[in-house]
Amino acid sequence: MSQRENGERGTNPTSGIAEPTNGCVTRRLIDSRAQFHGDRTFLTFETNENWSYADLRARVRSSGRALQDIGVKQDEPVLVWLPSGPLAIQAWLALSYIGAIFVPINLAYKGGILEHVVRDSGARLLIADSTLLTHLHAIDTAGLECVISVGGEGEAGNLQILPESVLRSALPPKDLQRELHDWDTHGVFYTSGTTGPSKGVLSSYRHIANALRGTHLTGEDERALVTLPMFHMGGPALIYNTLSSGGSAVVLPAFSTASFWRDVHDFQPTSVALMGAMATFLLQQPPSTLDRDHTLRTVTMVPLVERSEEFAERFGVNVITSYSLTEVPAPIISEVNPSVPGSCGVARGDIEIRLVDDHDFEVKSGEVGELVARSNSPRLLSHGYHNNPAETARAWRNGWFHTGDLLRRDSSGHFFFVDRKKDSIRRRGENISSFEVEREIGFHTDIREVAIIGIPSNHMEDEVMAVVSPLPGKIIDPSKLTEFLIERLPHFMVPRYIRVMDDLPKTSTQKVEKHRLRAEGVTPDTWDREVAGIRVTRGGLASRGAGALRKA
Repeated sequence: MSQRENGERGTNPTSGIAEPTNGCVTRRLIDSRAQFHGDRTFLTFETNENWSYADLRARVRSSGRALQDIGVKQDEPVLVWLPSGPLAIQAWLALSYIGAIFVPINLAYKGGILEHVVRDSGARLLIADSTLLTHLHAIDTAGLECVISVGGEGEAGNLQILPESVLRSALPPKDLQRELHDWDTHGVFYTSGTTGPSKGVLSSYRHIANALRGTHLTGEDERALVTLPMFHMGGPALIYNTLSSGGSAVVLPAFSTASFWRDVHDFQPTSVALMGAMATFLLQQPPSTLDRDHTLRTVTMVPLVERSEEFAERFGVNVITSYSLTEVPAPIISEVNPSVPGSCGVARGDIEIRLVDDHDFEVKSGEVGELVARSNSPRLLSHGYHNNPAETARAWRNGWFHTGDLLRRDSSGHFFFVDRKKDSIRRRGENISSFEVEREIGFHTDIREVAIIGIPSNHMEDEVMAVVSPLPGKIIDPSKLTEFLIERLPHFMVPRYIRVMDDLPKTSTQKVEKHRLRAEGVTPDTWDREVAGIRVTRGGLASRGAGALRKA
């Protein structure tokens, strides 16, 4: 394929770094693909609905004009609260086509966390699944004026409700106010805060186009399986990667352990990205004839599970892994079928990385330091946090982006993740802010103070523990506290463990010593809701009793 057809970037002969020629801009990619490969399949959905590249362009242009007709302007943020599927992708790419900014919301958000995203985004318009609109009743909707309700009429208090049909128009999109460039903001992805609320990561067209560079196979003969959600960078990045390379993708609503290999067999993908916990769940399934009866060739596994070699052998696939953040696109990548146990790979090359101490001096090989990153190529990394110059400056101090993660590097250049310097937890692929969970628990009238910590789980990530102390004369019932939190927190943030203490351990300056609580871990007096038989799903409290739990 020629450079003109693909809209590729040129290369700086001095640095060897790809320079922008607007080849990453969604609008240009969609037009180019439809012109040169219109009949080729681009997306396949769970219902076996297929979109060609020509279909994609027609749908995106129709919705783009419809959004313009209801007042969406270039550079305007628009909230999208939809499950992964045709309409979520159509809304996202239509917004990008008209130069608006895609701001997805985690489907599990509710209460104060949802309110923060709505307020911080500054959006006037929300495109949402009708079943989610009830969560708007309990929050201040800030500057929101209008909701497009998808899948039903819905009701959202004083907000204007428009039907799903307004997302279609027979007219072509209006001309843009200005040309779109690789460096323009295409989306805002909210990621877990540490000492404050979740931050909106600014993503340029160039940033998302490079999010999977080197970690995911590209090419017209590649077919990606997408099970990651649209509200995380991973889902859109996989689809963007497919659009850029001229391949195809299968988009499923979510990952399912039970149906995964049947889906692979039926839809015939060649590659997939799996969180480490997903790979563990698949390994725990009994052997099946489907284990090898498939087209899958490559699995990107993050983080790499200890049994990765067994996974590769059992399922007949190649495995690669990487280290990545929403802000920094995979600066560390492994070789195929990594041979160094525990390693997340070596430096990618076009992103410069260092391990530093608390004063930003580089540590020696073998020592643990915070990973910092930068690039000589503009906008390859996120260009900041939406509406938050203070956090942007803090993260980008001394000319480097500070990840808040501690790693070490061996003498051969392999990097190993050690711990999180920042006070955050990762559970089943979701980043959890201890600050946000602590804030919501703090609304309980019987609690004096609380500390949220991560407890290592059997699935390569963390479980959430709440350590609480009651007000004088009050008694905390962990079961009732859990029910209280289910109404206020996304399901993945609801603590599994609750420990009640008269007083939390503190330093001389009255800061809670979380390191002591982490070291003590699950103590004999810790309440475990799994043992109590309380099952929490995306919809809330599903059931009680032994045997009620499942892998969610």
